[in-house]
Amino acid sequence: MQLIQLSDWLLDIAFVLYVISSIVFVVAMTGKNWAGRDPKQHEKRFGTIAYRLAVVGFIAQTGYVIARWIGGGHSPTSNMFEFMAFLDYCIILAYLIIYRIYKLNVIGAFVLPLGVIMLAYSYVFPKDVTPLIPSLQSYWLHIHVTTAALGEGILAVGFAAGLMYLIRTVPQHVSTKSTKWLEVVLAVVLMLVGFILMESTFARMDQKTVFEMNQPQLNMLGQMEKVKAEYTMPALVAPADSTIIKAGPMSPLFSAPSWMEGKDAARKLNTMLWSVITGVILYGGLRLIFRKRLGAVIQPSVDGIEPDLLDEISYRAISIGYPVFTLGALIFAMIWAQEAWGRFWGWDPKEVWALIVWLFYSAYLHLRLSRGWIGAKSAWMSVIGFVIILITLVVVNLVIAGLHSYAGV
Repeated sequence: MQLIQLSDWLLDIAFVLYVISSIVFVVAMTGKNWAGRDPKQHEKRFGTIAYRLAVVGFIAQTGYVIARWIGGGHSPTSNMFEFMAFLDYCIILAYLIIYRIYKLNVIGAFVLPLGVIMLAYSYVFPKDVTPLIPSLQSYWLHIHVTTAALGEGILAVGFAAGLMYLIRTVPQHVSTKSTKWLEVVLAVVLMLVGFILMESTFARMDQKTVFEMNQPQLNMLGQMEKVKAEYTMPALVAPADSTIIKAGPMSPLFSAPSWMEGKDAARKLNTMLWSVITGVILYGGLRLIFRKRLGAVIQPSVDGIEPDLLDEISYRAISIGYPVFTLGALIFAMIWAQEAWGRFWGWDPKEVWALIVWLFYSAYLHLRLSRGWIGAKSAWMSVIGFVIILITLVVVNLVIAGLHSYAGV
């Protein structure tokens, strides 16, 4: 258990360093026009500090991976906490490699905050090390999940560069379809931030709402029993055919439809509703504070960067991340599925969404290479592709039940 405790400390250290690095990167980009400062020297100085902080954080997170792997006896990818933390590790790794190639500080101002969001997302899940269930007791756990996470981490860099391209090139002085869709993308990111803030806040307040299902259900032993559903967040929606046995901070506004069976379905829907609500409030609040579109707020930080360079970074990241994702999320996954469940493919929700992600990026590469979709079209596809990955990580894990469901918030 000492190694597990050490791994937790190392991850906390990495998180703090990533947060500080993100702030310094933002200072490097937004402070270029401060009076009395040479813009290039300012960006270089603070960008170098931020990069070094990210490197130290990455070293600390490497220590976390090693310590938890040894202490837990298996790769730290067996539950949502471990997987999201490892995905963050892969995002930072991909960024550090891209930075060494291009030495572009603004990339860190977008990728590091994304890494912070992913790592913060991991913290809302239980951190306990638990024994692997029989189907996970395989060396394919290390191969399949780690390569899938690495592929998604590299694709995240492609998303960041594509988003930067759009912010750099989409005119903000007029309202167009592009400006509106760019705001939608930023609002989706804020919804994920809102979910993290809500879950973390109410987890510390410990004001759970507890429901008891009126109809007995099968337990793990195949026996019928009444089960309970615990909500960390305030209850907007109650499970179908249930009774409140411990009231929380608010009463449910409505009950889930009867087809949403099980104690977890309604709770996950409740989580998603709060994510959307909080994201909309955050977005609306920022719009009121700045009195303009968020794209217009961010755009000055990327002025002076060649759009073609951002387009190249996004394409290179995706062209590398795509085959890695293909191996991890599809090929290795199907081999493991054959060993664990006796079939290569079963149309499980997570399998379906992994296929959707793969098909989308396949279309991206096809359209870019054969139809000449470069620039704005390519950037939009890189952004939409990672939004689909976010849907897979958040919505599919939290709302849709399946063989791959191990989220519990």
